[in-house]
Amino acid sequence: MKYKLPGFCGLLLLCNVCLGSAFAERGAFDFERWDNMLNDIRTKATAQNISKSVIDETLKNPVFIPGIVKSDKNQSEFTLTLEQYLDRTVSTDRIIQGRKKKAEYPTLLHRVEQKYNVPNNVILAFWGMESNYGKVKSKHNLTNAFFTLIYEGRRADFFTKQLLALMKIADKNKLSINNIHGSWAGAMGHFQFIPTTLAQYGVDGNNDKSVDVINSVGDAMYSAANYLQKLGWNANEKIVRKVIVPADFDRTVLNGDTKKTVSEWAQMGVTNPDGSALIVSDMLAGLVADTKEIAKRDLYQPYRTEDNPDVDIAPAPVIVAYLTYPNFYRIKKWNNSSWYAIAIAELSEKLK
Repeated sequence: MKYKLPGFCGLLLLCNVCLGSAFAERGAFDFERWDNMLNDIRTKATAQNISKSVIDETLKNPVFIPGIVKSDKNQSEFTLTLEQYLDRTVSTDRIIQGRKKKAEYPTLLHRVEQKYNVPNNVILAFWGMESNYGKVKSKHNLTNAFFTLIYEGRRADFFTKQLLALMKIADKNKLSINNIHGSWAGAMGHFQFIPTTLAQYGVDGNNDKSVDVINSVGDAMYSAANYLQKLGWNANEKIVRKVIVPADFDRTVLNGDTKKTVSEWAQMGVTNPDGSALIVSDMLAGLVADTKEIAKRDLYQPYRTEDNPDVDIAPAPVIVAYLTYPNFYRIKKWNNSSWYAIAIAELSEKLK
């Protein structure tokens, strides 16, 4: 259900609109607070020299969307294991479609790689992860999504910044702001940029004097590569390396936060998957494994250990983990999820 709400309460019948459980703690919809919010946006946009035409268009027909509030309040906790996550994200279909896109855009991908020194397979991996190569179309009008989230109040300052950034983008690039669509949380286009990120890193990739990461694959790719370059992407380094560690390894260091040289990890028992020694290297790396899943495995399977020598079952198997290099942490500045960063690494390898 959506509520179209004009900018001034005097134009409305004074009545209470119950918006369900999302606002149970606040009761009826507060029209005065809504109008004050819209007036505050107009004041801030004017102070930031956004054109009157864009301001008027933005505030012309604001809509509150209760479903967005529900989504914001009920973001599900991450429950997939690393293996399940990789099965879902680095799927056979996504690999096939990525290879097709590589064949479809060879010149564009080459130009992007030459300009920003970000390999084309890495760009393709981000494209696949973020929008399934443009197949996933975001449905929400972004101005209304931001109005709703600002009114909801939990992160009002953040979403006000996003709305103002979107208004500036529309103003600068001659875009109709009420025709810009994205996710309920404000991400848009092939690579799912939020407005403040797009404002900082957006690039006109097709030389039409406008940056449109929703309708232009060129703009989207150039912008994504520019962002990764600014994050410090190193085309000569791997993202991760799959390894194994002993079953009794200190699991408190398997979250990627502890950094040691590869040689130091090797001295602690980390090896290649086939058991061979790691190459001697002074490159710093973290170490990431699915420790929750390992703990479950150990809970339900009484392996023989020094503390339980009489258990008639083989010793606990080794732990599969990933050495995480600097590019891994650059990916986490894009999306702060270790599973996401590992998926980008795995998918990009498949798309070489």
